[in-house]
Amino acid sequence: MDSIPSDQHGTAVVIGGSMAGLLAAKVLANHYERVMVLERDVLPTSRENHRGVPQGRHTHGLLAGGRQALEELFPGISEELVAAGALRGDIVREGRWFLEGGCHCRPVSGLEGLLMGRPFLESIVRERVRRIPNIQIRDGSEVRGLLVSDSRERIAGVEAGSERLNADLVVDTSGRGSRSLHWLEAMGYPQPREERVEIGLNYVTRLFRRDPAHLNGDRAAIIPPTPSRKRGGVMLAQENSRWTATLISHFGPPAPTELNGFIEYARDLPAPYIHEVIRGAEPIGEAASFRFPASVRRHYEKLDRFPRGYLAMGDALSSFNPIYGQGMSVAALEAIALDRVLSDDRQNLERQFYRRAAKIVDVPWSIAVGNDLRMPETVGRRTLAVRVVNAYIARLHRAAHRDPAVAIAFHEVGNLLRRPAHILRPVIVWRVLRGCFRRDRERLPVPNPSTWQKV
Repeated sequence: MDSIPSDQHGTAVVIGGSMAGLLAAKVLANHYERVMVLERDVLPTSRENHRGVPQGRHTHGLLAGGRQALEELFPGISEELVAAGALRGDIVREGRWFLEGGCHCRPVSGLEGLLMGRPFLESIVRERVRRIPNIQIRDGSEVRGLLVSDSRERIAGVEAGSERLNADLVVDTSGRGSRSLHWLEAMGYPQPREERVEIGLNYVTRLFRRDPAHLNGDRAAIIPPTPSRKRGGVMLAQENSRWTATLISHFGPPAPTELNGFIEYARDLPAPYIHEVIRGAEPIGEAASFRFPASVRRHYEKLDRFPRGYLAMGDALSSFNPIYGQGMSVAALEAIALDRVLSDDRQNLERQFYRRAAKIVDVPWSIAVGNDLRMPETVGRRTLAVRVVNAYIARLHRAAHRDPAVAIAFHEVGNLLRRPAHILRPVIVWRVLRGCFRRDRERLPVPNPSTWQKV
């Protein structure tokens, strides 16, 4: 059982008991004497999907940056997950990334990810959190409102059912359905500017039995939709010898949930890898479908006035296209940022946290939204910078078909290990331009990532 630090004081309440809430609770337990996690739904007792996580039945992976952040929060959890059945692998070497008409080349990259289902990961994290003595997880507890100090300058707790629970800090991790905006507006606080990009996304997921010979042993196939062919798919190896296959459509009808129709839909993807596997693989269970209309970001960091003692994290802060698999990794990085602010500048907690969280969100938001804006039907602001970057990224992907340095640089950014400026360094720009115009097809030398300097 984890020990309790001796310098704790006060009570913290977390609204929502999914991944972001569990990660926040782990951090808060280092700084508060008592932490309560209030979850509206009844949590599963086994590795089943949490009803309040509608995307839990769909394809999930843990990016290299997310795995590192999770390991920092829970030392040894990577080995625990692998021992329980999760698959580890080199994200570049063992995946087929089909972009701009071809696959990225596949050098050994050193970018280690973990492959497993969302319920599997969440259950093990929840077990870890339950073992922390000053954390109490209360499911079946719906938060109906906030308690406010007499001055109305501080949140003093929450109303949960018929109870009034006092708290020194309340953290909202209740997801896209967060009521934070409504509650804060009712208190007279301005709402943060909301950025919204309509993407018209539908996806359907099915599980299949995995044979180690499928894809010649590769563990992932990623085939994003394109502006001309708005269908895509993601297939990842999972625990218990399974594939999870998610078929995606933008601004069109979703893939059929019926098995034969699902398989035929996969035939029309820009690359054949998913169809080649699922047409002969044993199906497991029924299909799950989900609609994701828009990516949303709330700019709390730009507010001049907000109450003390209240924070929003995870999807309550920003929620973007889930096909990029960044949500859990962002939540883990935000939790680490919260831990550092609580250690360094607790008196200025809200402003410092939102500033740090904004920098974390900037990267995945620019990746997801920038790519989604390539679709002509996407409703969002297309600046000249977005158009220029998208044109460059398209050329980068074509160069990455055979240049290992370009491929690794892109995936370091995509895995939240580097800032986007990394792929705009002169050495990478030069290799991208050379890749566009070079006529010979010889593979360029494979770089050694261990010799690179971090930026």
